[in-house]
Amino acid sequence: MGSYLSSLLGSPAADGSPESSSEPSRVQAFHSTPRWQLHFNKVKDTSQLMVIDFAASWCGPCRMMEPAVSAMASKFADVEFAKIDVDELSDVAREFGVQAMPTFVLVKKGKEVDRIVGAKKDELERKVQKHRALMASS
Repeated sequence: MGSYLSSLLGSPAADGSPESSSEPSRVQAFHSTPRWQLHFNKVKDTSQLMVIDFAASWCGPCRMMEPAVSAMASKFADVEFAKIDVDELSDVAREFGVQAMPTFVLVKKGKEVDRIVGAKKDELERKVQKHRALMASS
């Protein structure tokens, strides 16, 4: 029963190891343009790779990509992952020229370095690997 309660409460398992299902996602969702702008301005001055996931709550392929994006965010701790709902922040989606969902925009130093349109998990992971490797050498 203890592990059942801890899984509900999101605390570590009884044996002290964290349960993967209770780990918070490293993907940061933004629900206001000013908050997004503050965050983007802070990150754009660094050489850290940022992956921006433009999605919509009603988009089936977007929902299908969520677990893969969360897994990548955990795997690549040196990469910033952000999620923007195109219906909530349509001005941000317009600014990045998003026309289909999901769209993943890879940004470094405030500039787009790559883009993946569609639910292409393997391609996204390859491009994250590529651009974070470039980041490590720069």
